Amino acid sequence: MHASVMGIVISIGFADIALAQERSAPDILPDPTGGLKITFIGHGSLILTCNGKVIHVDPYGKLADYSKLPKADLILITHEHPDHLDPAAIGMLRTTNTAVVLAAGCAGRIDDGIVMKNGEVRTVKELRIETVSAYNIVHQRDGVPYHPKGRGNGYILTFGARRVYVAGDTENTPEMKALTDIDVAFLPMNLPYTMTPEMVADAARAFKPKILHPYHYGATDPKLLAGLLKDSPWIELRIREMR
Repeated sequence: MHASVMGIVISIGFADIALAQERSAPDILPDPTGGLKITFIGHGSLILTCNGKVIHVDPYGKLADYSKLPKADLILITHEHPDHLDPAAIGMLRTTNTAVVLAAGCAGRIDDGIVMKNGEVRTVKELRIETVSAYNIVHQRDGVPYHPKGRGNGYILTFGARRVYVAGDTENTPEMKALTDIDVAFLPMNLPYTMTPEMVADAARAFKPKILHPYHYGATDPKLLAGLLKDSPWIELRIREMR
């Protein structure tokens, strides 16, 4: 059975489900080069803290009072939809030293934003950032994908020896399934806009993250993944409140 710092871990024989005792309970992952703290705000919003740096992902003002949360060294925006790109929340978190990294679909929406296209690699605030295409293959409305290719990013951040992948709004794309050496992955399951549990399981079996967090999952029951990953005991499934 795996240990969870601020949650409860239940061993069910084929995947470990860590159930947070409260929405804000963080994961703390020790590392010789500095521990990584993951705070779960909800929806697609996260805070990652490591070596004194604070990284906000898709801050959304309907989920929290960002004026009371730690100021950002780095803000990552996955795409332009208003529940991911919230200028007011970004404004509460920014200082004169904050870097804001934007996907291509967000270009021109935030002053002094750093636009990274799919497949780019940069070092920002001394952190290596890789972008991964985030788009729909199947789910669409009136013949148009909810998230067209080329507009949105997933991000891989390197913290010391640990690689963390936050997928953004996407399906199980070839680019995702080709990833390697991912320690922690956040995969969305917000239907009909992103992945079904079966798509998440398919992607996870392909790129084999050590820890998998379903996130931004709306009304989908995240525990459905446990049964789907019964043939992949090397993947530790952790569930937090991320509706």
